[in-house]
Amino acid sequence: MTTLNNQSAKQTRQTALFAPRETHRPDVKKYSDLELLGKLLGVREAKKIYAGSLNAVFKDQAPEICLVARELLTRWLNEEIMTSASLNAPHAVRDYLKMHFAGREYESFVAIFLDAQHRVIAADELFKGTLTQTSVYPREVVKASLKHNAAAVIFAHNHPSGATEPSQSDRMLTDALKQALSLVDVRVLDHFVVAGNQTMSFAERGLI
Repeated sequence: MTTLNNQSAKQTRQTALFAPRETHRPDVKKYSDLELLGKLLGVREAKKIYAGSLNAVFKDQAPEICLVARELLTRWLNEEIMTSASLNAPHAVRDYLKMHFAGREYESFVAIFLDAQHRVIAADELFKGTLTQTSVYPREVVKASLKHNAAAVIFAHNHPSGATEPSQSDRMLTDALKQALSLVDVRVLDHFVVAGNQTMSFAERGLI
């Protein structure tokens, strides 16, 4: 009888040892910005760099771990748009672009190349500029479109100043790119201006 009880107890311990453990997944959406940063950096370091806004936290001079987190999220969003059936959902483009430009203290120009079914072929940063302007060369954009064998393209650039309103030069550039790409049968679907968490679509404004 004792032997049977000991064996039963042993089996119980073994079962408990190999049974899957329940894991508690917290609802991170309930955390404040500072609490989330505390989990990423540690509470003391988070309090040092957080001043009521996440803008400074993910700028190019931010702690390395923040830049790593930003880059990983950007790459994940890039994979998301690359593997989507088509890029007909504007929010997917906006999410990717806002993360790509987050913390950029210089202007840059991005092109998302699409096939005839509007599936993403590639997303490339073609030009980098200064705080207030970027030089964009239509000939190089045409070459990149032909290289990717694109049927359509979406453009985007950022305004580090924080204003999404397109300038006259932005409109003239978009028209010049449309004209140049039409010669090689590539459609310009949209041009986004990104400033922080805000985006402006040329297509939605009827500017393209």
